[in-house]
Amino acid sequence: MDRVTLAVGGGGASTQSFISDIIFSRLGNPLLRKAADAALIDTSLRTAFTTDSFVVRPEFFPGGDIGKIAICGTVNDLLVSGAIPEYISFGLIIPEGYLLTDLERVIDSMAATCEKAGVQVVCGDTKVVERGALDGLIINTSGIGRTVRDWTDYANISAGDKVIITSDAARHGMSVLLARGELGFDGQIESDCAPLNDVFDAARQYAVTFARDATRGGIAAVLNEIAAMCGVGFLMEDEHIKVRDNVRYLCDMLGFDPLSVANEGLAVIIVKEQDAEKALADIRKTANGADAAIAGTVTSDGKVVLKTTIGGKRFIEMPRGELLPRIC
Repeated sequence: MDRVTLAVGGGGASTQSFISDIIFSRLGNPLLRKAADAALIDTSLRTAFTTDSFVVRPEFFPGGDIGKIAICGTVNDLLVSGAIPEYISFGLIIPEGYLLTDLERVIDSMAATCEKAGVQVVCGDTKVVERGALDGLIINTSGIGRTVRDWTDYANISAGDKVIITSDAARHGMSVLLARGELGFDGQIESDCAPLNDVFDAARQYAVTFARDATRGGIAAVLNEIAAMCGVGFLMEDEHIKVRDNVRYLCDMLGFDPLSVANEGLAVIIVKEQDAEKALADIRKTANGADAAIAGTVTSDGKVVLKTTIGGKRFIEMPRGELLPRIC
């Protein structure tokens, strides 16, 4: 069999062969191999729980694929909430006729990312839909983490707090757009897709008041959501928000604001002023935080403002519409 058939999702012998040969061989662990209707895990401690679905097109791009994003997205949602990720569930919705080699590549990527992030896949589900019903693979993942901090409370944010941007901006969105091959020219940008365990292991000892990963809508969406929820503002400094030259060039050429473009390995971390420099120093020692910078300050005026490199100021607006469909 070189393509997925409807029988794979039918619950019979083909389903069992798929689970054993494709899933267990790559993601297997004692909890998953029980193949129970539910994984029995210890949640006696305070836990964080999140879920997300992924429909990125194309499914494979420089620096990642839909399987890697599915794990990174859920892991990072737990991390920015103050939790240590532990368990993942996943659901596959596969179109009939999907190449088995592509599916194996996706599952391999998921397994490698789980190992890197220190999480276990403990349950899952597969459905196959009739040919033509979908234009590609869809993955849902849910995650459970052990809560050690609460970085979700907007009330903790106050004027004077510092804003750390953990990496260079806009790489994922531009990588996916370029990989679609619809722009009429060649080029390659590597996505920043990564699980940010190392960044948050470094930040956890400091006075973090809030954190969020800047995925759809980018940094601009995160800052404006925070401002709308709790009435604070931000004064950001353009010179401290890194954008790689090839990414900036493509954004300029296509009319995109890098602050509004999606990321998959960048977090916005708000830290008390007295801890900001120390937190930054430790974050910069990590692989995924080497380009981190203190890029702004929380203000009390409710406005989200960018100080430009030439000394002017402009509002950072909430992104409108769907700039880049299916980037995660």
